[in-house]
Amino acid sequence: MDVNFWNTQNTPFLCLAPLAGISDSATRQICKKFGADILYTEMISADALFYNSKKTLQMLKISKKEHPVVVQLFGKNPETFKKAAKICCEYGFDGIDINFGCPARKVVSHGGGVFLMKDFDKSRKIVENVITNSSIPVSIKIRTGISDILAIDFLKNLEDLPISAIMVHGRTYEQKFSGEIDYNTISEIREYFSSSNTKIIANGGIFTPENAKKVLDNTGVSGLGIARGIYGKPYIFKQIKDFLKKGKYSEFDISDIKKLIKLHSKVLFKTKPERARYEIRKYLLWYTKGIPNIKELRNEMTSVNSISDINKLLKKF
Repeated sequence: MDVNFWNTQNTPFLCLAPLAGISDSATRQICKKFGADILYTEMISADALFYNSKKTLQMLKISKKEHPVVVQLFGKNPETFKKAAKICCEYGFDGIDINFGCPARKVVSHGGGVFLMKDFDKSRKIVENVITNSSIPVSIKIRTGISDILAIDFLKNLEDLPISAIMVHGRTYEQKFSGEIDYNTISEIREYFSSSNTKIIANGGIFTPENAKKVLDNTGVSGLGIARGIYGKPYIFKQIKDFLKKGKYSEFDISDIKKLIKLHSKVLFKTKPERARYEIRKYLLWYTKGIPNIKELRNEMTSVNSISDINKLLKKF
């Protein structure tokens, strides 16, 4: 294995956390431009890779501009993870992450995601299979608990395995994406692994630079995973870094937003030409949320088909 990139990061480092249907190559490149240190892909099905799904293999394409980039795998069958890990290594990723934290019904109902935290034997076998079949660092993403299973007990079952990083969403499965972040559990995990090289990353509830500082102050973790906080604000990484360093940060004005829309549109149409006209629409609405007196323009954004359409709209701002 080459140098483990996790051990070369300055702390605190900022990660673009996995976001299903969002953290594709275009979004990753945009977040990288604004200061994200480590990029995660959206969730990739280990089963789909095992069966050589062309659509899923397309999702593994990465740009040279994205490194270090971590591919996140999900599934429930330990055997499919063997082949999936090998494929991910071949595609040039810097790390592999295993999802033990997704609370989505369609994932949990099939025995994947956070549901795996209830099955210590199967979870361990999945991690072992990925490590054994991977030439790159392996990390995991979990929640603070599910039912009566605590995160720390789940992790103790894996502590002898060479896991490079653990991203902890600070809520239980039952909380989904609402409620207070459990700083105590994240701190407990950080302290438990303090004598190892395992990096602990806090995730959940980070929508502003102030949120980010509060999480760091209350947990002492090595890094932060930003997920829904990037919606319409991929520049949040720059804002967080500015705030931590200088105690202040700048908001984007309409001119900045227009430049950002042009950039994101250009990258998305290049990386996903067949899907870009549909996917860019949600980003246009996110980027322009809260801007006054553009209701009609926002309505038009839901039907753009090209960069030319987008440029025409931007001239009307």
